[in-house]
Amino acid sequence: MFACLEYMPKSLPSIKDVCNNCTMHGAGNPDLVIRYEKSARGSEIMQSPETEQDIISDLGIHRVIEPQGSLPQPAWKLDNTPVARASETLVNVQALHIDSASFTQIAQACERDTARMSKHILEIVAQRGKMHNPITGSGGVLIGAIEQLDEAFATKHGLTKGDTIVSLTSLSWLPLYLERIHAIHPQRCELEVEGKAIFFRGNPVARLPQDLPRAIVVAALDVAGAPARVAALAQPGQRVTLLGAGGTAGLLTLCALRQRLGSAGEIIAVEFNQQALQDVVALGAADIIVQGDATRPLEIVERVRAACGFRDYEADLAINVVNVPNTEFATILLTRPQGRILFFSMATSFTVAALGAEGMARQVEMHIGNGYMPDQGTIALQLLRDYSTLRTIFTRRFG
Repeated sequence: MFACLEYMPKSLPSIKDVCNNCTMHGAGNPDLVIRYEKSARGSEIMQSPETEQDIISDLGIHRVIEPQGSLPQPAWKLDNTPVARASETLVNVQALHIDSASFTQIAQACERDTARMSKHILEIVAQRGKMHNPITGSGGVLIGAIEQLDEAFATKHGLTKGDTIVSLTSLSWLPLYLERIHAIHPQRCELEVEGKAIFFRGNPVARLPQDLPRAIVVAALDVAGAPARVAALAQPGQRVTLLGAGGTAGLLTLCALRQRLGSAGEIIAVEFNQQALQDVVALGAADIIVQGDATRPLEIVERVRAACGFRDYEADLAINVVNVPNTEFATILLTRPQGRILFFSMATSFTVAALGAEGMARQVEMHIGNGYMPDQGTIALQLLRDYSTLRTIFTRRFG
């Protein structure tokens, strides 16, 4: 059996339409549909292919209300009925850890009034069937206990009913039903809630470890993709500049960089907030520390240049984990030509970044960070174990 190669589009169409466009074989041949599916996904020719229904249920497409045919994350509204269907796992939600960019936006819009913030978040969830901030486009993670467990999901993640888990899937993907918000903890972007969430077979999760406090585990797992991705990108001998070094993702990334670079390399840490800057100093992982506002690109470049003794200051790798908008230009200007940039922030405008680099004639390689890495949070949690100062800072911040 061979794949139909006469028609191989760049993106995968609906399964039932695959061979309608095949000029060699014509329409309606079910064998060709099956063979095309296998070829498009790069799997072995003789393996059984996924069916369209498998794909729909694994990704949760059946829960999308608006617009029809969308995936759950970009969808405007999901069906958040708190009853598990076949292939779904139901979780009793205990807390939401809201993405930093989203929490900051909501807090500012509600003038940091927690009653108004609660009302606003409940309205978002009621309107969209998920916690998906329409302004920042981001969500966060949840903590909860498994109430109903899909067998395939249990096998895949080594879970049992009653386990406490942390989602490694953004809240912007998961159907969420909230009954009430009991408390908001602004210092750690966390909400104590009562509700239910639905997980699909394709969603990554992590079981809560027993040797670390829950609050710092959740904070670390919310941004676990940052240190893991940086550990893969950074190379010994490089100069690395980190913007937003004093935030949750920033501190974890500093430790990951120090482990990866050892003494063969230079880390420049940039942070605006005074208290966060003191934490960067206490951590002791950075070689050069600069206080400055990354939304003021020329000013921050001059500060970094001065801190480097007016010698070469441009980074081989620049990492942006800032939780406010308009920091793209500063990141680009601090990166050498042919250097790399990792944007790991939901506040980043990738249009601004791409067009900005073009306008400045900067040939930089830009990476878009996402929260998933194959280690599923292991690197971030191990950093908490390895660095006692990091653990102390997290405990003070998140309780």
